[in-house]
Amino acid sequence: MNRKLSTKFGIVLAAVLGLGGLAPSIGQAVQLADGTVYFVQPPRLVAAATNRSNTLAARATYYFTIEVPEDSGEPLQRVVINQRDSATAPRRVLFNPEASFAFVGTTGDRGADLPLGETVFDRETQTMALTFDPPVPSGTTVTIGLRPRRNPQIDGTYLFRVEAFPPGDVAHGQVLGFGRLRFDGRDRPFLR
Repeated sequence: MNRKLSTKFGIVLAAVLGLGGLAPSIGQAVQLADGTVYFVQPPRLVAAATNRSNTLAARATYYFTIEVPEDSGEPLQRVVINQRDSATAPRRVLFNPEASFAFVGTTGDRGADLPLGETVFDRETQTMALTFDPPVPSGTTVTIGLRPRRNPQIDGTYLFRVEAFPPGDVAHGQVLGFGRLRFDGRDRPFLR
């Protein structure tokens, strides 16, 4: 669906839902009667990349680039990134939440740093949660940098589910898709 048609659909959907107990608030945001806030047009996962793709590499950074559309209706408050298929220890990626960072733009066109509030890594669920303080405004492209303690032990493609939340005490998360990172063991030193 093209962007113009998608925007019209979002506005029509917000208006129709308003008849069923939903009320669009200022800035086209959609808010349920119970206070749950939704994006009118959700952000979009643009890219996922890493600067070190060797297994077991240290000092790697995983980049997730997200575009917050002009017509999102709400700014971007929080992003949750969850590693999928991390059932075995050799596949698990352990993030260092204190080393997380974010900036305006992409890895090829880096802009100003963005302040982060709370950053939390839940080892049990393999989930990294980051809160922007203040929220990222509509019409902004943002890149999040996550630093693992080291890359996974086993080569292959790894999936990271990316979910975005608008501000609000009760905010509905929108799954943006999966960032795919490929790790290869070819450059690993020979071990006897």
